Amino acid sequence: MILQKQIESKIAVWLQDKNQYLVVEPIVAEIISLLNNSISKEDISTALADKINATDYELTNFINEISELLTPTLKAQKDKNNIDVPINFEFVFYYKINNIIIEVKYLSDYEKFLVHPKFAHLEIEKPIKSNHQYKVYSNKTHISFSVNNQTIDTWSLNDAHYFQGKFSMKIVEHIHNKSESEWLGVFHASAISNGESSMLFLGDSGNGKSTSLALLQATDFTCLADDFVPIDSNRQYIYSFPSAISIKKNSLPTLLPIYPELKTSAEYNFKRLNKIVRYLIPNNSDNHQNLPCKALIFIKYKADSDIQISSISKINAFEQLVPDSWISPIPENAEKFLDWFQKLPCYQLTYSNNKKMIETVHKIFNDEL
Repeated sequence: MILQKQIESKIAVWLQDKNQYLVVEPIVAEIISLLNNSISKEDISTALADKINATDYELTNFINEISELLTPTLKAQKDKNNIDVPINFEFVFYYKINNIIIEVKYLSDYEKFLVHPKFAHLEIEKPIKSNHQYKVYSNKTHISFSVNNQTIDTWSLNDAHYFQGKFSMKIVEHIHNKSESEWLGVFHASAISNGESSMLFLGDSGNGKSTSLALLQATDFTCLADDFVPIDSNRQYIYSFPSAISIKKNSLPTLLPIYPELKTSAEYNFKRLNKIVRYLIPNNSDNHQNLPCKALIFIKYKADSDIQISSISKINAFEQLVPDSWISPIPENAEKFLDWFQKLPCYQLTYSNNKKMIETVHKIFNDEL
């Protein structure tokens, strides 16, 4: 199945077989549609001869190249390398989120390091019972994850970040009582709310997403989520995710006057990501929250820059949003995602003055720009 949606002068195309999004010129989208409807390449070449200024040879090659996009990717067979569930685990933690208690057993320090720092603020003493039981364990080459005694998956240690994503997804499913099929996607972003709607901050690592979130939650905004932002398929609302806010070392001078607790908080060195972070507790005490999205903000801290806010090309926004996101592979959800994105305002916000940044975010929420 293929879906197409016009975004400004171009067409966003979703290829179901690959769960892949492309942004292409209308003529390319037309060829994709014709190929998908089993029209022969020769007939397509004849039909488009007057539309494309190219020789027959060039046109044939062009159509062949587009045809390659539609060829299903052969999935490499995954070596499951099943790991026997250990009898003894070194660490057992209990996290309370809303009224849900999740018991997590970590085989060793390695597994604990991958997960616990983000959720340490949710830890409680051993309860009488828990709602869900997670187990995380590994050997020299692979890591496995089980929930309620059912193995979810096994990953190579080099792909441990996929395990972390699945771990977070299971938390989202359990605290909001929605299966994975009921989620439209998850964005690598930060999300805030003013109690009536939400807003997403996006940008490359180091651009200031989490720092801006920390500054905003110190005023009258609420942190909905940091780094892992879920959106549901039913209403396309942004949902709360309770992990701590990751604060990089170079943000400490800005944030220490507001959050003195960061001075003595533990520091974690994520070598694979080449970053050292500390964790800040979010100010959200109600992890039931879910709100419509007001806008996407591509944010960037730039020293000595005056405040700059402007609408940006939705094509540009789409091409930045999608690669860092997990979007549901279900056709109905893919179509909802394209519809949702098409209607959403997109801005670029560059700043160096924190006060002006906060004032500008207020203006966006209040429709004052």
